[in-house]
Amino acid sequence: MRVHFIAIGGSVMHNLALAMHHKGDEVSGSDDEIFEPARGNLNKFGLLPEKEGWYPEKIDTNLDAIILGMHAKDDNPELIKARELGLAIFSFPEFLYQHARDKKRVVIGGSHGKTTITAMIMHVLRKQGMDFDYMVGAQLKGFEIMVQLSDEAPLMIFEGDEYLTSVLDKRPKFHLYKPHIAVISGIEWDHMNVFPTKENYIEQFEKFCDLIAEDGTLFYCDEDPLTRKVVKRAPVALRKIPYGEIENETLDGKTFVMYDGIGHEIKVFGKHNMKNLNAARMVCRELGLNDREFFSAIETYEGAAKRLELLGENQSVSVFKDFAHAPSKLRATIEAVKSRNPERKLVAVMELHTYSSLNKDFLPEYKSTMKLADEAVVFYNPHAFEIKGLPFLSEWDVRKGFARSDLKIFNQRESLLNELLQKDWKNKNLLLMSSGNFDGLVFKELADEIIKK
Repeated sequence: MRVHFIAIGGSVMHNLALAMHHKGDEVSGSDDEIFEPARGNLNKFGLLPEKEGWYPEKIDTNLDAIILGMHAKDDNPELIKARELGLAIFSFPEFLYQHARDKKRVVIGGSHGKTTITAMIMHVLRKQGMDFDYMVGAQLKGFEIMVQLSDEAPLMIFEGDEYLTSVLDKRPKFHLYKPHIAVISGIEWDHMNVFPTKENYIEQFEKFCDLIAEDGTLFYCDEDPLTRKVVKRAPVALRKIPYGEIENETLDGKTFVMYDGIGHEIKVFGKHNMKNLNAARMVCRELGLNDREFFSAIETYEGAAKRLELLGENQSVSVFKDFAHAPSKLRATIEAVKSRNPERKLVAVMELHTYSSLNKDFLPEYKSTMKLADEAVVFYNPHAFEIKGLPFLSEWDVRKGFARSDLKIFNQRESLLNELLQKDWKNKNLLLMSSGNFDGLVFKELADEIIKK
């Protein structure tokens, strides 16, 4: 195929471009800004556009397809040209579904945990020698890219994101995959900019259930009230199988899961990860692996990038980075780090970065989410409000939203950095949480400085 990507620099978009290049397709693309790691990855394989910007002359009738990224706007000159020529235009979810329509499809959905569950399943299947295609939203150890396509694999694993598909298609991405096996890990309102009410957000998961294959299987976390409510109204023909936290214990900072009376040491921790692991186990069992095969493989799983990623530690302090930004993710991540080392004080630092988190009307959703942290810190960059067209938040707004009077608030990177570097870190852990980067904070350098103290 000859395919052109409009907005090739996106996280999944550039990985799909690489996957198609590896498969032997002819790939080109454009974007008006491309950051690392996309820039380096595309450059490595000769796919980085010569110049940033949009060039309608790249669009001609020799193209078999256009793949349109969410970053592209409706007035994009390349998109206008493609529509004028009547070319086949796909969002990346549409394209992935077309690729996998004759394969067994597994889709992991939920407001939180979907990347981790998907990554665990992929790790176990790879360890056990199973052939599969995949799309996951984070870089995983042992997998060169985040998308793999092949003609031979009978199976495809999807991380099922509920965000919108493209400027031309306002459906959530996970509505397009039509799974045979599905997971809902939990539901909590997010993405206020496209789902303005909680009811509207929940409705997307109801539709997801309706789109599962008639004889399909749905695994769901029955400890989550909203998930139970959604699954209860799902089609009767579905096999609906609940799961919860797998049996486990933590000793001296190490986590063990129990199977057949034997404790298997694993590298992930926290109550939410024990639920994620159980979901992955049940999906793998549905795909033909037994529990013994699952546990022997999961022992070597080290986690997905930016998901409770250990940046460094010594005998007295550990520094973690996590992607958490939504209320449920914040709560679960703080609980996990606190449970790993309950004897240490926890300093939790969270960046308000997404449209929802920077919105005054959404802030009450964060009430008590940081209550398990011994010290709670919130950072927000004033420039982020300009980019998203939102009014600036006062410190009072933030403190009221989190319902924590001792909350420390920073909106300058250097002030935050000084606060962290001057602290006595003996018998403390640091948890940094954001889908952004704290206005350019170099996480590894900060962790190294703290570890050296």
